Amino acid sequence: MRSRIKNAMSRAKCAAVGAAVGAAVGGLVSRNAASTGGALGGLAGATLADFRSGADGVFADLRSDDDAPPDDADDAGATIELADE
Repeated sequence: MRSRIKNAMSRAKCAAVGAAVGAAVGGLVSRNAASTGGALGGLAGATLADFRSGADGVFADLRSDDDAPPDDADDAGATIELADE
């Protein structure tokens, strides 16, 4: 449950940042463009967050180590034995 809330908050944060950037860029043109830019920026931010949240999504390499899901296939206890020559 905690991970679902964390993912939802992450998507909401990306959508809010996208909306702010879109509104700022649109605000340079006019008030109506600011409203439209905010809506389109929020949609773009939410879409980017949705792509980024996938396990092997388009933007998986942009994910920080904190956001990455645990890799169960990783064998941390493995040792490598070298042959004597």
